[in-house]
Amino acid sequence: MSALDRSTLNAIRFYQRFVSPRKGFRCAHAALHGGESCSAAVARIVRDEGLLAGRGRIARRFAECREAHIQLGSPSPFALSPLTLGTGGPRVRGVCCCGPIPIPFRCGG
Repeated sequence: MSALDRSTLNAIRFYQRFVSPRKGFRCAHAALHGGESCSAAVARIVRDEGLLAGRGRIARRFAECREAHIQLGSPSPFALSPLTLGTGGPRVRGVCCCGPIPIPFRCGG
């Protein structure tokens, strides 16, 4: 595993441990389809293939998350208040688990 892959996995672990629990919304892909969040999926891809070799799969996952975001009718990723779907349903805002945090991949159209 390269230094870049280790750094990426450390950054994802930091995000999952300290940022994600406090952001107040959930990954649109996980909310719509169930299963793992984008951060967990990207970590798995990086572990399996490496960041550079897996970048196509990572970009596809983010595009799928963008589509889920659209299907759920979520507001702009820069909206101030999250959307609550139904009573006690998943709260989704933003794209690809990152909300307004920019990510280094293009998410859909």
